[in-house]
Amino acid sequence: MIRISNIKVRADYSKDELFDFIYKKYGIKKTSVTKKRIVKKSIDARNKADIFYNYAVEVECENESKIKGAEEVIGSPKLQINVRRRSSKRPIIVGAGPAGLFAALILAKNGVKPIVIEQGKTVDERQKDVEEFLATGKLRYQSNVQFGEGGAGTFSDGKLTSGIHNQLCKIVSQEFYNFGAPEQILYINKPHIGTDNLINIVRNMRNKIIELGGTFLFNEKVVDFKIAEKKVQSVLCSSGRALETDSVILAIGHSARDTFEKLYEKGIQMERKNFSVGVRIEHKQSMINKSQYGNQTKLKLPPAEYKFAYHGEVRSCYTFCMCPGGVVMASSSEPNTIVTNGMSKFARDGENSNSAVLVNITPDDFEGNSPLAGIYFQKKLEEEAFKLGGGNYYAPIQRFEDFKNNVKSKQVGEIKPSYRPGVTLSNLNDIFPNFVSKTLVEGISYFGKLLKGFDNPDSILTGVETRSSSPVQIIRDESKQSNIKGIYPCGEGAGYAGGIMSAAVDGIKCAIAVLENE
Repeated sequence: MIRISNIKVRADYSKDELFDFIYKKYGIKKTSVTKKRIVKKSIDARNKADIFYNYAVEVECENESKIKGAEEVIGSPKLQINVRRRSSKRPIIVGAGPAGLFAALILAKNGVKPIVIEQGKTVDERQKDVEEFLATGKLRYQSNVQFGEGGAGTFSDGKLTSGIHNQLCKIVSQEFYNFGAPEQILYINKPHIGTDNLINIVRNMRNKIIELGGTFLFNEKVVDFKIAEKKVQSVLCSSGRALETDSVILAIGHSARDTFEKLYEKGIQMERKNFSVGVRIEHKQSMINKSQYGNQTKLKLPPAEYKFAYHGEVRSCYTFCMCPGGVVMASSSEPNTIVTNGMSKFARDGENSNSAVLVNITPDDFEGNSPLAGIYFQKKLEEEAFKLGGGNYYAPIQRFEDFKNNVKSKQVGEIKPSYRPGVTLSNLNDIFPNFVSKTLVEGISYFGKLLKGFDNPDSILTGVETRSSSPVQIIRDESKQSNIKGIYPCGEGAGYAGGIMSAAVDGIKCAIAVLENE
């Protein structure tokens, strides 16, 4: 099989039409092709007068060595696991987000039957609770955007982009495809699944894990750990049941604050780490499209995206988790707090786009020296946002021009906020530290130079975004274990991932560590 790269295409071809174009361009006899696949598709919009797709494909055919510019394909990555585990005790996975689900899948595929404990509900029941909160403001503390099967990423854009470069990423993408994700996630430059697809995919993953011998305990919360001689012995659940085990994968996510406190109490080593806080900014998606693509192309391009960073004199800020055609999500998980996130369906066909604009926070900004001080910093800001919004789970919002001038907004302009259950016109400067407000103004103004209209006076800022990453890192060694043998800190909550892809990869790594540990 050979790979042909840098194929410039200036038409909206179907898959079959694309390959007919390639066969003609490279002199490949169609009837000689036995295998074919797209391996990369990106958009080159640097020249607005000549936007095109850039493809890479792989084909198996006659006379491969004679095709100009082709390269031989190296085999697909495969997991090589030396299973040495002999324990009769079933490993326990705490949390059913991407890290927990992929850890469970790898264990189950290798004959080790995990028990997955999730404080929230199944993804279908959870979806009903999220919709109820958006409609009525009634928050269920263990079944919401943060907690429940699928994790926080289920109610996001389902992005699979990641800063890590690991062969396991391909395995994660392939598994998502196997469980129902669209084929394009295997090759587009910035793949996303969409919340509507993720719900079905998560359900399919759970059913496969059960088929392979795994067990799921929903509406069950791990509340304590029995530890003896620096080894985990069992976990205690909220129902009163105690489950004996010698291996616990902690895939708890970044919002399980009471679990962090319990782990700290039990002597699990952890430390404070950097994270970020800020706002969600909303624009018209049509404006983003025009700024990124211009208005000359006849191609049927997907909703445009962006990703920016600004380095100021005092702090830096950056855009994060941009959701084209999406909405700002109410993402609280604790009483009397406001937390925001972004969400898009697969079609990304909403009127607005949104992304987080975040300012870096360091441990020097925290009060006290506790490893959990970052959590308290987050929570204080979330509680202040709740009060500013009116104390009813309405989010405080502000036009960018008003935020810049430090005055309370009295009305919205051309951009209508998408946050539910509702919004309150506010002055977000009242709750942010000065360095956060200052850097947000500088950053958004700078981004307006990179993308025309980003600093539109009517751009809507919704507060607050505090959970882009965990404020805690649970220390682990080369065997992926904490200072307590048998406890494997994993994924985003433990400080080793930042998004669906990297969390899933870390779940696989921890599962391999459990399998290879005698």
